[in-house]
Amino acid sequence: MHFTFSCAIIDTGEIIMNYMDKEKHYNPVSRYYKDKFKTKIAKISLNLNFGCPNRDGTKAYGGCTFCSGSGSGDFAGNVYDSIDKQYNDIKKVLNKKWPNAKYLAYLQAFSNTYADITTLRKVYYQIINLDKNIVGLAIATRPDCLNKEIIELLEEINQIIPVQLELGLQTINDKTAKRINRGYNLFEFTKAMNMLNNHKFDLVVHIINGLPAETKDDMINNIKYLNTFPINGIKIHSLLVLNKTKMALEYELMPFKILTLNEYVDIVCDQIGYLRDDIIIHRLAADGNISDLIEPKWTIKKLVVQNEIDKELRKRNIYQGDYLKSSSSNK
Repeated sequence: MHFTFSCAIIDTGEIIMNYMDKEKHYNPVSRYYKDKFKTKIAKISLNLNFGCPNRDGTKAYGGCTFCSGSGSGDFAGNVYDSIDKQYNDIKKVLNKKWPNAKYLAYLQAFSNTYADITTLRKVYYQIINLDKNIVGLAIATRPDCLNKEIIELLEEINQIIPVQLELGLQTINDKTAKRINRGYNLFEFTKAMNMLNNHKFDLVVHIINGLPAETKDDMINNIKYLNTFPINGIKIHSLLVLNKTKMALEYELMPFKILTLNEYVDIVCDQIGYLRDDIIIHRLAADGNISDLIEPKWTIKKLVVQNEIDKELRKRNIYQGDYLKSSSSNK
């Protein structure tokens, strides 16, 4: 499979490499945020209930087979509450733990650019003006829910407050994408990435390890593909099989391979080795609603998963991007 890309690689490795140390062999988002905003950053996840073209029939019905009924916004605000109430209720809880934190407003559930431009402009501006302690706006969406107008709006808001755009890729394997009912192919994702060429806001891409029938090579190839774009960050998730999803039904009828913790750690460590060293790692493990979790059970202990990855990286003495440097030096 061959691709042609119009975007150039960002040459910021010398700056970002300072985020690595002997404890973390990669660029963690915690230090990136602290350096960028000079304080502790806490996320407040809001639910705009914009829906998704993969659920309403525009692209498909039912959504991605792994996606929960809340559109992967299980920890977002109550969809029946106003945006103001969602924000203030969550802020009260977070303020008890981090009284001096600043906040990143995170539009997490469903597809948060899936509305007309007038509605998007109104809602985005409403959110960034909720509180002087909001220092950034993170927007999760799909590549097929972007156009020139929306990108221009994001650039406009980015002049006022930092914007982080998050796109769900999950896998570059179109066969897998069809199986999980993603509703768009890799060409559409590539097209969106090329539209985002020369963007000035942060671009974060989500991938999932352990999708049905995928091999370790498939998961490594996701990283190699993303290295060709000027993305700022990545979220690496483990597949969660959750109750009341199409994937749960598929797993019940015909169980597929579920990664063990050791297999997941091995894959993620290799992915980090292949990942460009200027890319910030926002997530290394998934966390869903425990009451809905069918498999894998080891994901319940998210901190344990992260610690095992750190231990294995130290054991192997691998730092982010090392495999890229090795392959370059061997040429």
